[in-house]
Amino acid sequence: MRPTPLKALAARVLAAAALAAVSLPGTPAGASPSTAPAAAAACTPAQVVTNGGFESGTSPWTQSSTTVITSRTGQSAHGGTTFAWLDGVGSTHTDTLSQSVTIPSGCSSASLTFWLHIDTAETTSSTAYDKLTAKIGSTTLATYSNLNKASGYAQKTFDVSAFAGQTVTVAFTGTEDSSLQTSFVLDDIALNTSGDTTPPADSTRTPAAPGYTVSLTSNTSGTGWTGHESVTFTNASSTALSEVYLRLWDNYHGTCSAMPIVVSNVSGGTAGALSVGCTALRISLASPVAQGQSATIGFDLAITVPSGADRFGYDGAFSFIGNALPVLAVKDGAGWHLDPYTNNGESFYSLASDFKVTLDHPTTLLVPATGTSVDTPGSSGRTVTTATASKVRDFAWAAGPFSKITGTSTAGTPINVYSVSGISSANAQSMLTTAKSAVDAHAARFGAYPYGELDAVIDNNFWFGGMEYPGFVLDLVSTTALTHEIAHQWFYGIVGDDEYTSPWLDESFTDYATDLAQGKTGTSCWSSVSWASTAEKITNSMAYWDAHSSRYSTVVYGYGKCALHDLRRVLGDTAMANLLKSYATSHWYGVSTTAEFKAAAQAATTTDLTSFWTTHRIDG
Repeated sequence: MRPTPLKALAARVLAAAALAAVSLPGTPAGASPSTAPAAAAACTPAQVVTNGGFESGTSPWTQSSTTVITSRTGQSAHGGTTFAWLDGVGSTHTDTLSQSVTIPSGCSSASLTFWLHIDTAETTSSTAYDKLTAKIGSTTLATYSNLNKASGYAQKTFDVSAFAGQTVTVAFTGTEDSSLQTSFVLDDIALNTSGDTTPPADSTRTPAAPGYTVSLTSNTSGTGWTGHESVTFTNASSTALSEVYLRLWDNYHGTCSAMPIVVSNVSGGTAGALSVGCTALRISLASPVAQGQSATIGFDLAITVPSGADRFGYDGAFSFIGNALPVLAVKDGAGWHLDPYTNNGESFYSLASDFKVTLDHPTTLLVPATGTSVDTPGSSGRTVTTATASKVRDFAWAAGPFSKITGTSTAGTPINVYSVSGISSANAQSMLTTAKSAVDAHAARFGAYPYGELDAVIDNNFWFGGMEYPGFVLDLVSTTALTHEIAHQWFYGIVGDDEYTSPWLDESFTDYATDLAQGKTGTSCWSSVSWASTAEKITNSMAYWDAHSSRYSTVVYGYGKCALHDLRRVLGDTAMANLLKSYATSHWYGVSTTAEFKAAAQAATTTDLTSFWTTHRIDG
């Protein structure tokens, strides 16, 4: 994803106040043998806040008055009909809301999230008269005030992994001064736990080699899809698999009471409870799957696309359907990766998979999609688009009355540009020219593009700039952004990574590749680096960047690519080019880690790179 100034602004609105330190989820906690749980898979991911949406009365919340948890007029819920309204009186007043929760000791990651809306009659732009404090136990997580007023809800996220194994109170206190009301409105409070503190018996990534077969039928507008999905997978680990998890990523865009992604009628296993904000669904397998054995699960699927020019949303007659198909979570040496969705970047970590997706839709809608597509006539007035993709990490599509132009790059890659209404033919043609140039430039540096055709869907209303999927990108009319998104076909698409734990491995490398494609050398760009704190590092996880979102683009994109330019100057142009091409080749359809890249870079030179990694804050 390529942030834009608009995205950076939105991210700041979504940002929680900076925590002094944020631990990285998904990594072993380093417990000694005497304290580590005996069982390898001790963590069952769970959501430990009860009645976080306030739709089941007031229990077990403790509120300072019976008017805090309410559905009265004057404010609205984030989801459902009920919410918590603190203050809003306009005179000296204090409201409190709290709940005692127990955070399991067997999980390495715990994340507290809540949705907050603030409106105020205060007119100052400099003085915090009215305040809301969020605490866990005796630790203050953040303080908000009338200065943080906003027109709608914003999600706040905090890493509270340090409280694992404890029973603590999650508490909110709102205080007003003597005049001019400020309302602090809370909803959909959750505390999700995930991640084994004890690694499984080996670090093999599994379930391996997933094969997805999907058949969906749309409504007349392309905003609703129903049908069936199945996935066959193999257990590559020596530890038998008794469960798998499906990631229902786009449930972030709704609520647990009104989910955009609904899975039902599961076969091959038994569906358990949803967790991690209803984005993770545990499936207990019908029987344990030993190493080398395969299994299949299937389920009915319903997708409801929400309003909004988003990577999952519709803009007028045009729907964009990214991350909507449930995909298998990955289990590796850190256990199951069940990180929360982030709107600031990406949370996605998946293994190379095969997809065959059949999309039945009105003929009036064009349906660009991941993979190579073939259209055949369906029932009256409908078309069936069958998209086949091999060795991809996800599948995305769009639907709408797009304008379409096509071309072929010099190296032979078919390119399709789909434009929404309002994109001029000249701009569409410019994007086609950019796509042809970019795909060949990246292929020459990192290896031939393997995904058949490449679809670019263009809409200038995208708030996020651009978004990458295998063989399919969403973008504004922007040469730089489109070149960046196409570079993601290699970094995250072909050379995979855990985007939540190590976002620099795709974003820094992609921005570096974009510079090279545009003839930029990054001369002296490191001289502008200014760290915000000692905790800030290029290699920080999305848990850190969600708490420091205004710095995410600057550090991960900007400082990250500058570090790679500096590495090129240390190694030399030829050695750096050979390093990246051979590194891509050795990780083709695999997963990259920071440690592996650092080892490969060190092997490419006789210069000791230890001080380089320290200076550039590249840990791992």
